[in-house]
Amino acid sequence: MLNIETFDNVRGGNVVYKALSHPLAARALTRLAETVGPVALFDPDGIAGPLLALCPAFEVEGLYVQDTQAIGQIRTGHVARALLALPQARVRKVLLAAFDAGRRAQHLQTLLPPGAELVTLDAVKLPEDWLSVSRRYLEPRNFATNFVFFRDDERFATRLTTANYWAGYGAKEVLFQHILFDQGGQVLAEWAQKSPTGPGGYVVDSREVRARFGLKPFTGQLFIHAIGVAGHDVVKYALDTYATDNGASLSCTHDANAWPAARFAGLPAPRADERVILWVQNSHGVPIPAGDLALDRMGADAPVALEEEIPPFATRALDVAELFPDLRWPAQLEVRAGRHVVRPRYEVVREGRTRIAHVNVERADLRPDPEIKALHPSMGRGYLLPFPVLPRGRFRTFALPTPMVEAERDMPLRLDVFTPQGEKIAEKFLGRLPRNHECAVDLDDLLPDGALLEGGHAELVYDFRDGGEADGWLHALFRFEDRANGHAAESSFGAHIFNTLMVYKNEPQSYTGKPPGLSTRLFLKLGFGGRESFCVLIYPASAPWEEHSSTDLELYDANGVLLETSRIRIACSGSKLMRPDQHFAPAALRAAGEAGYVLIRDVTCRLFGFHGLEDEAGGFSLDHMFGF
Repeated sequence: MLNIETFDNVRGGNVVYKALSHPLAARALTRLAETVGPVALFDPDGIAGPLLALCPAFEVEGLYVQDTQAIGQIRTGHVARALLALPQARVRKVLLAAFDAGRRAQHLQTLLPPGAELVTLDAVKLPEDWLSVSRRYLEPRNFATNFVFFRDDERFATRLTTANYWAGYGAKEVLFQHILFDQGGQVLAEWAQKSPTGPGGYVVDSREVRARFGLKPFTGQLFIHAIGVAGHDVVKYALDTYATDNGASLSCTHDANAWPAARFAGLPAPRADERVILWVQNSHGVPIPAGDLALDRMGADAPVALEEEIPPFATRALDVAELFPDLRWPAQLEVRAGRHVVRPRYEVVREGRTRIAHVNVERADLRPDPEIKALHPSMGRGYLLPFPVLPRGRFRTFALPTPMVEAERDMPLRLDVFTPQGEKIAEKFLGRLPRNHECAVDLDDLLPDGALLEGGHAELVYDFRDGGEADGWLHALFRFEDRANGHAAESSFGAHIFNTLMVYKNEPQSYTGKPPGLSTRLFLKLGFGGRESFCVLIYPASAPWEEHSSTDLELYDANGVLLETSRIRIACSGSKLMRPDQHFAPAALRAAGEAGYVLIRDVTCRLFGFHGLEDEAGGFSLDHMFGF
């Protein structure tokens, strides 16, 4: 397990981690460690752990602290010494483990060993022109970064789509810096590119990158850093993987979630005719040691380790069958990632088609919450996990609940199904599913023939009729299959309380302020290369709310110019399958271009959505949408 703290759901992201793990910082730390030789390490803020975890090349003579309670404790393999002992250190260099260290450095001068020189972490700061807020280095907006699974070979290409949503928070000019790593972790290319000054669309396509830099086929990861941002310190994006060999593969995923975690869950075992490949992508400038990454049959607590080192920033295609040759769907696996990777992608290969999806962060900080069983009546049905039921004339829809909390032992669940008009037409009590369950619900088994031929949606909810526990972090994997050609897509997400005026803890969730989150701002990319985009918008309601939504569809071009607006209405507890070409004029869509997008805006209720693409060959993709 890598000794780092990344993200906490109460305090948010750890900026020190971002500052130390940034690829440019990783290079600078390595150079510093090679030049300073043995150092006495003064650790006033308790960051020696992540510092040495992310750069073990430092040769540390001793660890020095100011906190008297820390004296004598073993930290990062060293017995902490009192700072008063620093003058006796036999070193030529003292490393002050702090950024913006000017005043502290002045105070430390009188304590340096004879002839010793003081160095600080200011030596590994990012260049000034990489910062959004220069006056304070450890400012979250200075590290608006993310990783992207990026591939371009003779079969597949990848395409990142996002928007300059920071313009809506007052950002004047946003610059994207990119670092592309190959499968071995070596840098293939580095470049900068401006985003539109307004809230325009932004696209990075692997085919264009490969042509621009004259690259050979590659599979690796793209590191992206947004500079000049405001209001938001996360780079969100949609990622399409599409066939370049006239094949039938097409898939999309949501952003990679910029924070490494100890565990991830929601990795499906393969069917008998499938391969499931987990793309392990090292997010740091240090190797993943052999044995530090493992897979476990969910609920077994018998992890099987990958006994192979993965180099810094490298990518390893791990076929699940390497470690679990006999495990089959609907069994699922847990990724014991040791905080080495951000949310990984996985690839399912079946009958010449491939689809990409992602696992989710498994939380270690949650415990069963007995209050969920007795929520106030104003919270109605409480936590809901909505997902589309695609038109049943063409598609099959499956739901596989996925444990997403380390302490979770069972999941008492019910499945409710709704028409697009908000009428509940079916329900099924799933029971108290154990952690190692294999319950994948086929909606065909629940619905009569002829029901939801035009689609609808379903919701997983807690149901305590047989007891059980709940933690509020209910997740599931949703799989959609074309009945005729076998093409499939899958997505996963978690539950929230939706559209109630009263609140419980941080629910209903709001991304731009305190709950309740009774508004919607969702991003829908447009199609490209003959592929057309669509989305399924769901109006989930834990308790009765507005009878219909008042949802505006705003069409923007690549420069952020609003071209057209269309309004739709969605019934409470209903849904709508929406295609841009049904709501905007062809001329407006042409003017928007492939980097344009639709902003789905509603100030009356919180909608939830899934977006995707369709192609002429019958391929399609689907994943949950992101908002900003």
